Amino acid sequence: MDHTAVLALFDRQMRCRTTPPGAAGPLTERSGRVVRQVGADGDWSGVLWSDLTADTADADIAEQVRYFTGRGLAFEWKLYSHDAPRDLAGRLLAAGFRPEPEETVLVAETSGLPAVPELPDGVRLEAVTGPAGVELTMRVHDRAFGTDGTRLRQQLLAQLAQTPDTVLMTVAMAGDLPVCAARIEFTPGTDFAGLWGGGTRPEWRGRGIYRALVAHRAAAAARRGVRYLQVDASDHSRPILERLGFAALATTTPYVYEP
Repeated sequence: MDHTAVLALFDRQMRCRTTPPGAAGPLTERSGRVVRQVGADGDWSGVLWSDLTADTADADIAEQVRYFTGRGLAFEWKLYSHDAPRDLAGRLLAAGFRPEPEETVLVAETSGLPAVPELPDGVRLEAVTGPAGVELTMRVHDRAFGTDGTRLRQQLLAQLAQTPDTVLMTVAMAGDLPVCAARIEFTPGTDFAGLWGGGTRPEWRGRGIYRALVAHRAAAAARRGVRYLQVDASDHSRPILERLGFAALATTTPYVYEP
């Protein structure tokens, strides 16, 4: 995989994209030197891409703060390790943003990934198609991550209702207990699909269930002709994904602004 070429393709297709006229889902638009997503009904809001200079950065940051806070929205600035200017992180801090843990952007060619899930005995995969499945997913989320899942629950319900063809959600069940959950999000017209939300209950880790869900989603991507899979990986999932064939493109740090 050509690292430089794939990173440029990722920036162009995934970070610089805008919402086509009449499309369902959240609005993604270009505003000056940034591309931003404006969420509604619990959707994520934030800056996906920027092309700032040392002379313009502070004014451009202030403009985005005014825009989102004027709508009463908390938002996130997705800062990537190759974004300019080099001191953009410090400028975001000075403007009142709070950094969250850094993640690694991993990418793999779909054709090179395992596509047959290997599950432990007694564990099965179920598709999430409605509110009941979302609640099972959130039970996994609460145990796996220990964070407030209110916004995520709203986001998943909205995705299933508004754009069901762009997301595949799956939960791994052991009897009546949800033990792992994950989703893949498709972006029509691009070469990428994103793996999100992979989490396993602590007492069920180390049994290959997370890897099985990667294979399950890779098979779904292959059926749709998706060339690359992308993950914003934590330090916990990164080693697993690298052993499966993912490679690091960049790092990304969410900078959050609360109005």
